[in-house]
Amino acid sequence: MQVGIAPRTLRFRRPLRTSFGELRVRETLELTITDDDGVTGRGEAAPLEPYDGVPLHACARALDAYRPVLERAETLEPARILDGCRAIADLPQALAAVDVALWDRAARREGRPLAELLTDRAAATVPVNATIGATDRAGAAAAALEAARAGYRCVKVKVGIGDDAGRVAAVRAAIGPAVALRLDANGAWTVEDAIATIEALAPAGIELVEEPVHGVHDLAQVRRSVPVRIAMDETAAEPGALASGATDAVALKLSRCAGVSGLLATAELVRATGAEPYVTSTLDGPVGVAAAVHAAAALGGGRDMPPCGLATLAHFEGLEDVLPVVDGEIAVPAGPGLGI
Repeated sequence: MQVGIAPRTLRFRRPLRTSFGELRVRETLELTITDDDGVTGRGEAAPLEPYDGVPLHACARALDAYRPVLERAETLEPARILDGCRAIADLPQALAAVDVALWDRAARREGRPLAELLTDRAAATVPVNATIGATDRAGAAAAALEAARAGYRCVKVKVGIGDDAGRVAAVRAAIGPAVALRLDANGAWTVEDAIATIEALAPAGIELVEEPVHGVHDLAQVRRSVPVRIAMDETAAEPGALASGATDAVALKLSRCAGVSGLLATAELVRATGAEPYVTSTLDGPVGVAAAVHAAAALGGGRDMPPCGLATLAHFEGLEDVLPVVDGEIAVPAGPGLGI
């Protein structure tokens, strides 16, 4: 197969502030694999070093090291290709690019959307949440009201970055009681701070809080102590965390799961513990988000899990109309493969 590896740079329409820093640009790597019949599959490596600790250059090295395996893999089963790459560099963010490219190529050869290749009961749309990036009360309220008017049934507010109580109250007042309100702390709090803050914010009606603290033990302690559902995010990368049952829900990311195959398998493991999986973006580019939408649709979309965190492409310049959100949902692309 012919192999291409190209850097991609996306610019945020406005800086996005999180507890791990302010983001202005997003850099990814796009992998293309083309077989002898001319069918091309696309994948994306999207590490986010401030979030997952993986630098882009590590993914670039891994993908380049995978090149000999991919070039001679025309007749190999996808699982053997992935095993060969994993033996060289077991880096989930790089393996995700290979896995997605293989799925995209396979679905394109079949002339079918990827979700239909994954399951015969794929959802047609995936409900998603809006993310409120404003750090002031007025800005947060305005963004939340805009999201509610656009049909979003869930909005997420980044917390642990300042006036949490004021912004949460302003957002709830703006969206009214019918829209779910989700919080994301990215592990910014201690156990004591998390318990106190969540108890104080609970009267606003919180759907769930993502990663209030880091670590399985601490998440379980917070969960036992507050009247709000708790979701695991960054902690899911720790050994044994996914099977721990420490939280009510688990945010699954394509990069962390090493692609679509790993994400679907991980979702089944999470469900076996009694927790709810849902799919979120690591502020991926269009290829990564499209793959995640197909995976979420294969998991049942809104039938079987909370709204997914995949409405992120509009944060970037020039991508407002890629995988658009209509009435709070993203339609699964109908074209072959990823469909974008």
